[in-house]
Amino acid sequence: MFSYSSVFKDESRLDINYVPPRLPHREAQLKLLSQFFRFALETPGKMTQRALVVGRVGTGKTALTQLFGQGIVREAQKRGVNLHCVHVNCRECKGSLFMIIQRVILRFHPTYPRRGYSAEELLQALMQVLEEQRAYLILTLDELDALIQNEGSDSLYSLTRVQEDRQTTATAVQRLSIIGIARDTALLSRLDDSTKSTLQRNIIQLEEYSQPQLHDILDDRVTAAFHENTVPPQSQDLIAELAANEGGDARYAIELLWRAGKYADTEAAREILPEHVRKAVGSVYPTIRKDTISTLSLHQKLLLLGIARRFKQTDSAYMPMGEAENAYALACEEYGEEKRGHTQLWKYVQELSALDIINTEPSSTGQRGKTTLISLPKIPASDLERELTKTLRT
Repeated sequence: MFSYSSVFKDESRLDINYVPPRLPHREAQLKLLSQFFRFALETPGKMTQRALVVGRVGTGKTALTQLFGQGIVREAQKRGVNLHCVHVNCRECKGSLFMIIQRVILRFHPTYPRRGYSAEELLQALMQVLEEQRAYLILTLDELDALIQNEGSDSLYSLTRVQEDRQTTATAVQRLSIIGIARDTALLSRLDDSTKSTLQRNIIQLEEYSQPQLHDILDDRVTAAFHENTVPPQSQDLIAELAANEGGDARYAIELLWRAGKYADTEAAREILPEHVRKAVGSVYPTIRKDTISTLSLHQKLLLLGIARRFKQTDSAYMPMGEAENAYALACEEYGEEKRGHTQLWKYVQELSALDIINTEPSSTGQRGKTTLISLPKIPASDLERELTKTLRT
């Protein structure tokens, strides 16, 4: 009978739509967002709020707002407050206010007619639905840039001011609050002054994750998604380093972790090794082109061949400079070439690092002696060896 063993315990915990129960290094921003909207629990209907969450790709903007939404809705239910949080991606809605509001209304009325209304009419209909159900709504507009790029300030102005048009008395209930998500505050420059003033008061800026922070994020996902002892520290370190080099992108780190797990499963491996991580990188971004390899000098190729072969033979993600020199010497012997000295070899290492083929970093203080550590993060060692062998034969 066919049997299947996997390194994964719960693969869904690495899905892009999964919202973890906690977000390491985003606790302060979550608390601030909760402070902005505490009125929705304590004095619902007395005021409305707008906030803008800003950060580069992979800084946790979407996860932050979704985790906030889940938490505040749970607390509202305990207090008997009919509060809803709806998350809409403006890019998926083609930057159309009509499609955005239609999607929100369908959350309340799944059979609501899909045609025959303008965006403004749908917006008024949404407010009527909230009135009838005595409900409050926090609407999160992800990738807000798409709406502004497609429809300018007008649609966002309508959203932020729709309640003011409906206010007839000082005691009128306010039911709609808005959170915008964008990559940077540059989008504010595309808005007119009136619309801009409604968004720029409450801005939460998410900075890029550092390598140690990415490691913490990976710790949580590894625990949730993988069987125990299937992701060794060196593989996790390598993923964190790669994601830090991609602008602190946690989404990229999680994608690499998932793909590396898939390569491990394909080979029926019991652990995710650095070579699986390198294969994962190659499948996400084909970073090393054949023409880059062909332009290298003979001894650069021999050094790189030695490095690739040594990484194939070990499960380590890093090798000290001395090991690279020994591997290079073996490659020179195989091809009948006299090896170059340490100074020239160090120059080759620097050149290969500048070409982004290898990475170099000083050894940590905990290691005996001081040396340069070499890693091969962006291409599988087996693929690199095969390509170099081809070029060295020609």
